[in-house]
This record gives sequence, structure tokens and C-alpha cells, in this order.
Amino acid sequence: MTIVYVTGDATQPQGEGPKLLVHVCNDIGAWGRGFVLALSKRFPTPEAEFKRWAAGETGQPYALGEVQFVPVAPDLVVANLVGQHDIARKSRPTAQPPVRYEAIRAGLAHVRLEAGRLGASVHMPRIGAGVAGGDWAVIAPIIEDELTRHGVPVTVYDLPASEAP
Repeated sequence: MTIVYVTGDATQPQGEGPKLLVHVCNDIGAWGRGFVLALSKRFPTPEAEFKRWAAGETGQPYALGEVQFVPVAPDLVVANLVGQHDIARKSRPTAQPPVRYEAIRAGLAHVRLEAGRLGASVHMPRIGAGVAGGDWAVIAPIIEDELTRHGVPVTVYDLPASEAP
């Protein structure tokens, strides 16, 4: 099984059956740049639940590699995956981008278990390769290792050029 790439909006995953919509969050509780803007516009619950989680109000550990699963429709669950340390700031550049590949790997292992439990396919933008500053050539093999090699169908969405930020 390989990653399927499509042009479209990841907030509107295609196909039949249960779906997990995965995106990468940071470990400081900030929400407001990149894919989450489109996600919040379509589904407000993942942002509200992420903020509760980051504030320590859910009882679930909030740390790199952890994932919060938030149902948003009968057949759709959003996976808030903490795979980014801090955020990129123009005022305080760092030598290393915020992405944390091992945290993405750990989070995708949680996603694999949840996908198996739900019988779900996995859908995502190019996680970790936007504002997190990651390299898709590094991230795609992690997705293959943790999901597709275990039989989990994965669809990655690229916005049409006319809609890309």
C-alpha cells in the first residue's frame, strides 16, 4: 500500500467509511497558522478541544508525540498530533525548524491504532511540511513506516494552485 496524493481540500476527506483527519500541532498550545485556519473554519470543535487539552483540562498527557482524537461528524475524527516544538518566529529565528520527526512518528503510531479500532482510512495535508518547517522527503517515509506498511490507507491532499496560501 502506498500514499495516495490528490488535489483537494483535506478538510473534506474523500471516500467511504470512517476517516481520521490528521494534522500537526505544536507543544505550546498555540493555534492560528497554517492548516488549522481552514480546519477551524469548517470544524470549531478540534480547536476548542486542543486548547482544553493544552491547558491540562482533559486528563490526557499533552506532549510531543501525543494525539488527541476529536469526533466532528459521524464518520470523521480529527487527530490533533503534537509533532512540533514551539513555533517559528521571525523575531527569534532558531537553527532547527519546529518540526519534530520522532514526535510525528510516535503520533502516527497512535493514529495507526485508532485507525485499526475504527476501521478508518487516514487523510491529511502534507503534515509537518508547512509552518512546522519539515521536509516532506523525510515525513513521507515516516507515514509509510507507521501507516501504509501496516495496511492503513492514507490520502494526502494538496490544495489546487489557485487556493494555495
